[in-house]
Amino acid sequence: MAESLGPRLYSCCNCRNHVSLHDDIISKSFQGRSGRAFLFSHAMNIRVGAKADRHLITGLHTVADIYCGDCGELLGWKYERAYEASQKYKEGKFILEKAKIAKENW
Repeated sequence: MAESLGPRLYSCCNCRNHVSLHDDIISKSFQGRSGRAFLFSHAMNIRVGAKADRHLITGLHTVADIYCGDCGELLGWKYERAYEASQKYKEGKFILEKAKIAKENW
């Protein structure tokens, strides 16, 4: 019988601070600044920066960059507001860039 290692997590690529649970992934079909990115319903051990309006692939959004709570590495952003009705589901959700996170307990 396999030994349980606990929940599958994602951590900061720089310091291994736990930043999200695998079970909180909503979509793996997003694009970040450095390539592929994942949309998460929750994030932890992060610091949220100032809000700013940005024109992204899917239109205008108010977002805030998110940083590792331990080392300050830029990990992605939080959707604060979506102006298009079809994009409202992103509000309050987090983008973590694949290149900025590492798998733990896999």
